[in-house]
Amino acid sequence: MSDEAVREEDRQLVARAQAGDIEAFEALVEAHRDKVYGLALRMTRSEADAAEITQDTFLSAYQHLSEFRGDAAFGSWAYRIAANHALMRLRHRRVVEAAEEEIQGPAFTERGSLAEYPAQDWSRSAEGKVLDAELRRAIQEASDHLPEGYREVFLLKDVEGLSYEQIAEVTGDSVPAIKSRLHRARLALREAIDRFYNRGNEVG
Repeated sequence: MSDEAVREEDRQLVARAQAGDIEAFEALVEAHRDKVYGLALRMTRSEADAAEITQDTFLSAYQHLSEFRGDAAFGSWAYRIAANHALMRLRHRRVVEAAEEEIQGPAFTERGSLAEYPAQDWSRSAEGKVLDAELRRAIQEASDHLPEGYREVFLLKDVEGLSYEQIAEVTGDSVPAIKSRLHRARLALREAIDRFYNRGNEVG
């Protein structure tokens, strides 16, 4: 089924759901649940959180269905709700973690550059698997500490594979603004990777 056919089917289901057809809304949930769950899982890396976010997303969608005017596709609207729920959960998680223990991680300036580098010693190991694990951890820590708007765009574009136009529908931002944030996010992550290898060369 083409994208336009899917959008048209969704429009019909939304119209029926807004008229009180519960089965129509359940069909919308069935059609978009897996993608919403996948986005939530990639953003939180927690199956439990992703499941709750998916449930909260469609509950919110149902509660605000009368406000949906169809300016964007229903799937994009659901993605936006899910992304907002995931970001709120990530903010809460960081507050809790900071209260439990002080964890130092890469900080970023408003321009998206690393303000300082991780305190961990990313020294090279004789075991390639250990090196790969440390590199993945360095990249993950860097992405975790991206400013929220940058992280959201990075996940939607480079992880989820959405187009700039689709991300614009999800976030409500302009395509130029999205491209700018994505560029800065990529530069920040590249800087973290370069720093990782530079530390390894210094040790070696």
